[in-house]
Amino acid sequence: MNWIGGGQNTKSGKIVNELTAMQATAVYACVRVLSETVASLPLHLYRRMNPRGKEKAVQHQLYALLHDQPNPEMTSFTWREAAMAHLLLWGNHYSYIEWGADGYPKALWPIRPDRCNPERDPKTKQIVYRATTEDGIQVIFQASEIFHIPGLGFDGLKGLSPIGMMKEAIGLALATEDFGAGFFGNGTHVGGVLETDNALSDKAYERLKKDIESDRGLPFAHKMRILEEGLKYKQTAIPPEHAQFLETRKYQTEEIARIFRVPPHLIGSLDRATFNNIEHQSLEFVVHTVRPWLVRWEQSIKWKLLTPNERKKYFAEFLVDGLLRGDTESRYKAYAIGRQWGWLSADDVRELENMNPLPDGQGQTYLVPLNMIPAEMAGELMKQRQKSKSKGGE
Repeated sequence: MNWIGGGQNTKSGKIVNELTAMQATAVYACVRVLSETVASLPLHLYRRMNPRGKEKAVQHQLYALLHDQPNPEMTSFTWREAAMAHLLLWGNHYSYIEWGADGYPKALWPIRPDRCNPERDPKTKQIVYRATTEDGIQVIFQASEIFHIPGLGFDGLKGLSPIGMMKEAIGLALATEDFGAGFFGNGTHVGGVLETDNALSDKAYERLKKDIESDRGLPFAHKMRILEEGLKYKQTAIPPEHAQFLETRKYQTEEIARIFRVPPHLIGSLDRATFNNIEHQSLEFVVHTVRPWLVRWEQSIKWKLLTPNERKKYFAEFLVDGLLRGDTESRYKAYAIGRQWGWLSADDVRELENMNPLPDGQGQTYLVPLNMIPAEMAGELMKQRQKSKSKGGE
């Protein structure tokens, strides 16, 4: 019924659905920030090495699908951006998996979430996906044919729509925008009525009606009007300052940012932003907002696009190092600590800074402090010292 009516009605009078919600600037900004962030992060398929470590599985068919081009019509960035928009608005993302004859995924084709729905088959008790094509034809897909990333939900089968859950907050934001547009569209005049104790003549009524209907908008905001036959103007609407118009708009921006867990400064709300807290909020955005989404992606890729045997050796991972780099001074201090204690070489640091390695292998040396030795070596030295003492005593 919500789909037939175009969305869910709200107390503010606005109909809210996943598309109309994007007309709210804060919703559009939050969806764009998160979608572009996830889409722009490098996504690699790795193979576990024995006994430790990992290496890029460039030769695997899935690598190019995730990293470069999931289908002939979309880049990896475009596909992931659209998928994140689906997750943020509908709470789910679905892509049809086109399997090749060799048993590996050949392409991933996104499906709009309002055209796909997971169900449990009453006979087999297995999950199937009922999709509707643009021609109105319903198709049943098996679970192995759909790449599904569910958002927050209660049954593990389907995520809840953030827009549907937060419709009142978004409806109020849309209503305040409409109010402001209508206020300026009417020449910044608030609503009111014209009163008179006498009946207007037909000519006076027609002149007044024509004058009001033709002189609307900002170009006529300060035009004088003549009131005939004892007409008096009486204001009936609440002025914007009395309705706390600007305060409401600011609060709704913060409210929507809270829904998507996006720091307000990332969507242009800088009222409470300072130089220090912006840096910390940006790091918190990566850890507490972006990272949970990345985990959903990584686990869904491993679950849906790799065979049970491949899951033991391969895994997908986003690289977030670039988002956590901080300022130049903080990075260089971290590099100095890593270099000093021996887990970073000069070439490791140069690679993190997008620089080429030093020539002739000069940057591959790892350094350690002279007063630091392995624990095993310390034990051997203690034994040798004790032996030397016992021999000296004899």
